[in-house]
Amino acid sequence: MSRILVIDDERGIREVLEAILVDEGYTVTVAEDGIQGLARLGEELVDAVILDVWLPNKGGIDVLKEIKDTYPGMPVIIISGHGNIDLAVKAVKAGAFDFLEKPLSLEKVLTVVRNAIELEELKRENLMLKSSMQTDLQMLGDSAAMQSIREIIRQSAASDSRILISGENGTGKELVAREIHRHSHRAHGPFVEVNCAAIPDTLIESELFGHEKGAFTSAVSQRKGKFELADRGTLFLDEVADMSLPAQSKMLRAVQEMQFERVGGERTVHVNVRVVTATNKDIRAEISAGRFREDLYFRLNVIPIHVPALRARLEDLPVLVEYFMKLHRYPADGPPRRVTEDGIERMKAYDWPGNIRELKNFVERINIMSDADEIDAEVIAQHLGTGRRSQPKVELLEAFRDMGLNEAKESFERQYIEMKLAEHGNNISRTAEALEMYPSNLHGKLRKYGIKVER
Repeated sequence: MSRILVIDDERGIREVLEAILVDEGYTVTVAEDGIQGLARLGEELVDAVILDVWLPNKGGIDVLKEIKDTYPGMPVIIISGHGNIDLAVKAVKAGAFDFLEKPLSLEKVLTVVRNAIELEELKRENLMLKSSMQTDLQMLGDSAAMQSIREIIRQSAASDSRILISGENGTGKELVAREIHRHSHRAHGPFVEVNCAAIPDTLIESELFGHEKGAFTSAVSQRKGKFELADRGTLFLDEVADMSLPAQSKMLRAVQEMQFERVGGERTVHVNVRVVTATNKDIRAEISAGRFREDLYFRLNVIPIHVPALRARLEDLPVLVEYFMKLHRYPADGPPRRVTEDGIERMKAYDWPGNIRELKNFVERINIMSDADEIDAEVIAQHLGTGRRSQPKVELLEAFRDMGLNEAKESFERQYIEMKLAEHGNNISRTAEALEMYPSNLHGKLRKYGIKVER
């Protein structure tokens, strides 16, 4: 149900507009002046605004400009009892959707409101369709790990809780994010993806929050950031651990308060966005090394989801291969070919360091390079190579055989720090730099493990 905000100082106009809009199924909020109207916008979700030009305390055109600055996508319909061409042009230039003269034609009011809301919905649908066309993959597999992920999605998708997805490169973290969006009440809204690792540190803030004209040399016009584009939808921040510390600081406020300023701007922009993030890094280690803010981590990690590597869910490999064989069949109008059982076993023996992405590319390759209707182990080996699942070095692990996991981790960490100290002549600063951590954090480790450093 769409919500309309009516801002007019005439009580009779407010009551008439509220009555006809409610009859048409809209929810209506009213305000007596511009200041009260702007306050309402900050408190409630609104789909369109009907705004009188002549208002006490703050003029309608000034209110219009402030609405467009803060809520750029908000359709605003201007009404006036002193209509003239100059005023109409001024209102449209300031961003008004339409201009209506009093006395109002109630039929025309309803038509314009309907058109304004439908246009914004079409814009959101267009953005959503564009984003949905960027992937042709699906979440496949019946392994215990995949069933667990689906259950977490089922339980959490309907909420607006923030989700942090972890896993190696190529495991399908983006697919999980899209599945969360698809099952949420925001499914009609946009799904906007940002690869934080692919954006230079100097541009990440502009990419996320937008910028004002003249904010920097190449900012020749105002630009919306990804947070604004994802309004009423889902913002997916991939490789979030690669974001610079200054950008993390600004994002902390945006995630917490759903408001921010564009780069070079002073006005606060309000959004309604669900934030889903993903990383292939150990964020706990990044926090210890001082590269990621712990307070931001706690904000993002409300619901954690770990996507396992393909080698950890090999029971899903046959259904994945079958799907990719159909997806990448060659020629495209021919029947999909089949991988034999011994071919599947040969694929299971491989380590798949690139995970699902590598598997997808491999299946596409054998579809093009092989003429056989049935692809057996010999063909698989020819194109896949001789690499098999890597085996741990028994000699390296022998010392940890009788330890529990935590004891083994601490033992390894202690030995590793001692080795690095020896390599750098017990110099704390150089050792900390080699370990990619702050000297203060290294001192904490030395105290924890009782390591004496001889000067």
